[in-house]
Amino acid sequence: MIKLDIQNAASFLPAGAVDSLAPRAAEANLALENGTCPGNDFLGWLHLPSSLTPEFLADIRQTAATLRENCDAIVVAGIGGSYLGARAVIEALSDSFEWLSRDGSNPAILFAGNNIGEDYLSELTRYLEGRRFGVINISKSGTTTETALAFRLLKKQCEQQRGLDMARRVIVAITDASKGAARITADKEGYKSYIIPDNVGGRFSVLTPVGLLPIACAGFDIDALVQGARDMEQATGIDVPFAENPAALYAATRNALYAAGKKIEILANYQPKLHSMNEWWKQLYGESEGKGGKGIFPAAVDLTTDLHSMGQWIQEGERTIFETVISVAAPRHTLLFPHDDENLDGLNFLEGRRVDEVNKMAELGTRLAHVDGGVPNLRIVIDALDEYHIGALIYFFERGCGISGLLLGVNPFDQPGVEAYKRNMFALLGKPGYEAETAAIQARL
Repeated sequence: MIKLDIQNAASFLPAGAVDSLAPRAAEANLALENGTCPGNDFLGWLHLPSSLTPEFLADIRQTAATLRENCDAIVVAGIGGSYLGARAVIEALSDSFEWLSRDGSNPAILFAGNNIGEDYLSELTRYLEGRRFGVINISKSGTTTETALAFRLLKKQCEQQRGLDMARRVIVAITDASKGAARITADKEGYKSYIIPDNVGGRFSVLTPVGLLPIACAGFDIDALVQGARDMEQATGIDVPFAENPAALYAATRNALYAAGKKIEILANYQPKLHSMNEWWKQLYGESEGKGGKGIFPAAVDLTTDLHSMGQWIQEGERTIFETVISVAAPRHTLLFPHDDENLDGLNFLEGRRVDEVNKMAELGTRLAHVDGGVPNLRIVIDALDEYHIGALIYFFERGCGISGLLLGVNPFDQPGVEAYKRNMFALLGKPGYEAETAAIQARL
């Protein structure tokens, strides 16, 4: 499913540095399994793939079919883990230009509730005018500012354009089981709804309805996605030896590099479809490990594109970085390089060769150059960009994150720091109940 090569990272470390962490990695993995680690009330993701029943997946597919039948566009309203995972999978699996054809084979999957951009929301609502659209509202509380703001706009527009009865059919709520504004609204309006499990944090929620429903709406095989994750769940379990357990090996290697002064991890891909996977990974690791004055800073680049912007810094900047490269063994399509009689660009030597061969040699050449430039390099290879392998990749990163955070000595499953900006924002906006904070901020300004 996944091949992990750490040779060009371990070579930057003292002999045996990675293997020396094997006992601690095994302890961390066992603590996840036994629920004895910090944050053990948020371990629902650990065996989520193997717990999903055929009946549950069939219900997700049925709801997706209803939305696909009645909608030309579906807006996923959510922020952070409530949309990044779905977007990562959908973009990885989609035809890059299908949305331009407007052939009606799949509804356009749009995203809102992840920013407070007035221009963005204005342009979105204008795009939706006259269109058959539906909404998947993803919010545990229903009061997260960005998502609640977008959903209020979208709900009213959907009701006005499509009528109350149809709006009830094409608005779906994914929220808390029993409480919160989104739950109250869903029950009152009679929306189809799904539960966000209490023991699954947002950044680990791709394999819950949070991710599965939008992915199914986009026309992709959620059964294959889940199967890939199930197989990776087995491949990273406590009974798998350290040298054969990719999640434990990844977690140990990155922690060994961190201890050696490598404070920044750059996730690099050579497949443009993986841009949003980079964004999902950044939240997963940044929110899980960045606390207590600790944590590897997660950054990401799309290569070869960013070699023309970030390449110089990666090659010769401060040597506090290491690089993890995601490589896709086989692209979905075949495109051969053509002959040109004039050969003004000097590229006839590539005639008849696949474009992917050029990309692979660019990857290899770049990895060699970065290693020569002092950048430790890990490589993750997946066979193909399909549902099965993407599901496996997602679970690999999730399990690796849990082990890595415990090795680092933090609780990988909380995020206390994200509340600080919200308190300030609410105080500045004059939200009731924040009078003391408002006064304190005014004294500072």
